[in-house]
Amino acid sequence: MIFGGLSLLKTILLTVCDLYVAIILIYVLMSWLPMKRGWVEDVYRFLGKLSDPLLNVFKRIIPPIGGMLDISPIFAIIVVQLIGRLIAQLL
Repeated sequence: MIFGGLSLLKTILLTVCDLYVAIILIYVLMSWLPMKRGWVEDVYRFLGKLSDPLLNVFKRIIPPIGGMLDISPIFAIIVVQLIGRLIAQLL
């Protein structure tokens, strides 16, 4: 029974990591869209509240390329995936 619980825990952990990566990707893609008041802007702000705490850590470390191209989401996604997979392997 304990092994089934660990398998479920690993699945939940990896699903949460994948969901967070999806949130970051959608947030980045939405940043390319023109924002008008309404539900789209509300969704964008909500996703920002979820993803900005992690992205801001990387933005402080990695400056934008050419002053405009922000690659911090790439590193945030890599770190989330690596840490999630590492913890899942240790369980």
